[in-house]
Amino acid sequence: MAPQLKSYEDALEYCHERGMRLSQQRQFILRLLWDTDEHLSASAIYHRLRQQNKKIGYTSIYQNLNILVNTGVIERIEKAEGCLYSHPTFCHSHVHCLDDGQVIDVMVTLPQEIIAAVEAQVGLEVSDYRIEFFARKPQPKI
Repeated sequence: MAPQLKSYEDALEYCHERGMRLSQQRQFILRLLWDTDEHLSASAIYHRLRQQNKKIGYTSIYQNLNILVNTGVIERIEKAEGCLYSHPTFCHSHVHCLDDGQVIDVMVTLPQEIIAAVEAQVGLEVSDYRIEFFARKPQPKI
């Protein structure tokens, strides 16, 4: 289960508790992700940090993103066009807009009957879940 990181400070503490080095570049990435509610590509992270005059290269961004994802500090959403990254929020699901690629966080609570049916089918106890929705913008009515 993912850690409950509610703030940038929680993320730093979580990294510190695991003996992770908190390089300046890693802190730049974490701060950027906690300061936005968007899901960002590695390229967008690079460009936003460069706009802030932060010294960081693409390789450093990719290396740090992988480490942060693998330790559960941030989340990665894999899409056909590439990965998007964000800070973890409440237990949530995603709506992927097929028209513009936007990813929107939504709270969905499944009825207990569905969770029980899944548990019975696989013989495991569900501790968490995430649903991925795919949607299109409504067409104007003529």
